[in-house]
Amino acid sequence: MAIMNWKELLSPHRLCTDTPGKITPERSPFQRDFDRIVFSGSFRRLQDKTQVFPLSGSSDIHTRLTHSMETGSIARSLGTAAGVFICKESDTGGAHPSDIGAAVAAAALAHDIGNPPLGHAGEEAIRYWFENSDAGKAISGEMSEEERADISKYDGNAQGFRIMTKLEMPDRSGGMQLTCATLGTFAKYPGTATSGLKKCGFFQQEKEYFAEVAQFCGMLRINGNSWARHPLSFLLEAADDIAYLTVDFEDAMRQGIIDYPELEKNYLDIIDSDATRTYVATLSSSRRKAEYLRAQAIGILVRSAADEFIRHHDELLTGTWSTPLTESIPQQAVLKRIRERSVSGIYNHPSIAEVIGAGFELVTGMLDIFVPCVSEIDHEKCGGRRATTRSRRIAAMLPEMFSQSDPRSAYCRLLGVLDYISALSDRNAVSLYQKLKGISL
Repeated sequence: MAIMNWKELLSPHRLCTDTPGKITPERSPFQRDFDRIVFSGSFRRLQDKTQVFPLSGSSDIHTRLTHSMETGSIARSLGTAAGVFICKESDTGGAHPSDIGAAVAAAALAHDIGNPPLGHAGEEAIRYWFENSDAGKAISGEMSEEERADISKYDGNAQGFRIMTKLEMPDRSGGMQLTCATLGTFAKYPGTATSGLKKCGFFQQEKEYFAEVAQFCGMLRINGNSWARHPLSFLLEAADDIAYLTVDFEDAMRQGIIDYPELEKNYLDIIDSDATRTYVATLSSSRRKAEYLRAQAIGILVRSAADEFIRHHDELLTGTWSTPLTESIPQQAVLKRIRERSVSGIYNHPSIAEVIGAGFELVTGMLDIFVPCVSEIDHEKCGGRRATTRSRRIAAMLPEMFSQSDPRSAYCRLLGVLDYISALSDRNAVSLYQKLKGISL
C-alpha cells in the first residue's frame, strides 16, 4: 500500500521557485508563510467580512479576521502537539514540533482568505447566479464543461488557493510563493470541481500549481483531478471546527439569540469537571463565565483532537482516513448538539437571514451588471460589434488587474469579475452596489 512520508509532507519548497527549500532553526519557512499571509491585503480585508453576524458594527462580535486569527492560534497548538509525536516517530527532514505547528497555523490563518462578501451566502449567490440568471447562462455557453464546473461549484477554498498562488503578488509566478507544506495543508479539498469531492479545492487555472504542491509533498494521487488529503489538513479542519463551534455560540449569547444557561450546559458537558463548575459559580457575570468556559472547552477539544490525530496517524498517511477529527473525539456528541442548535437557531435567525437575503441580491445584482458589460468589451476586441457607452463606463470601474484577461476566454473574463467581487469587504460591496444602482452617488 502506498504511504506518504513526513519528510516530503513537510516540504519547505516554495511554489514556482528553483531554489531548494530548507528548514532552518533561526526562522522557520512556515513562519515566513504566516508572515506573508498576515501582511497581505487579502487577509487584511477579512476585518470587514462576515463570520456569522453581518455588518454588526460591534467590536465584540467576530469577523472573518478575528475568527481566522483564533483558528490559527488553535491550529498552532494542534500542530505542535501532533508534531511532538511525528518528530519522535518519523524522519521529518529536520523539522521540529514548532515547525509543524507553524505550518498548520499559517494554513489555518488563510483558510477563509477566499471568502466573498457575506461569507457562505456570497458563495451560494455566485453559484445561483451562474445557473439561473440570463447573464450567467449566456456566458456559460462559451465555456468548456470543466470551466462551467468551476463556477457552478464555486467555493471560497478554491478562490483562496487562487489568491495565494496568483492574485497576491501577481507579477511573479506562484504569487506569494508559499511553501508546498503550507499550501498542501490549506487544501481541505485537494481536487477540481469535477473530481467528485465535496467541494472544489482549486480552479482549472491553478491546477498545475496544485500538481506541483502535491508532487513536492508526496501526496497520493486518487485520479487525474484529485489527491488524498495532506494529513495536516485534518488539524486545520479541527481548528476551524473548534473555533467556530465554540465562539459562534458565545457571540450568539452576546447578541441575545441564546441564553447563558444553554451555553453553560454545553460548555460544561465538554469540560466535564466539578472543579470548573464550582469555580464558574463564583464569577460575577454571565459574560465572564462564558469567556472562562469557552477557554476551558477549547483546551479540552485541542487535546482530544491531537490525540485523535495520533490515534489515526497511520491511516492518515495512507489516505484511508476521511472523518473530521471533531466527529470522532469523545466530545463529538456535544459538538453535534452545538452544531445542530447553531444551524437551527443562530445561522437562520431572522436578524441574520434578513441581511443575508439582501446580500444574496447584492452579489447577484453586481454580477448581472458587470459580466454583460465586460463581455461586450471583450467581444468588441475580438471583432464583434462596438460596446455601448454604458458598458464602457461600468467596465472602467474594474481595477486594471481584474479587467485584463484573454478577451477570447469567457472563463478568464468571469474569473476576473469574480476576483474583484470576492475581494470586496461587506461594506464596500454594499456601497458599490448602491452606486451601480444609482441609490448613492
